[in-house]
Amino acid sequence: MDAFTAGILQRIRNTESDLIRARESGDDFLADVEQAELEDLRRLAAEYGVEVGVTSA
Repeated sequence: MDAFTAGILQRIRNTESDLIRARESGDDFLADVEQAELEDLRRLAAEYGVEVGVTSA
């Protein structure tokens, strides 16, 4: 796995965790921000052919 792939996958995992915490704390604004970030990261990964597993976030 190259550095780009490892980095994007780590950022996705971190953002998924942040999204879960935002939802659990009831912070709707932060949850929206994290959701948008997650969508951007997944889109970027797809553009570069990085396989991203399906998660609950």
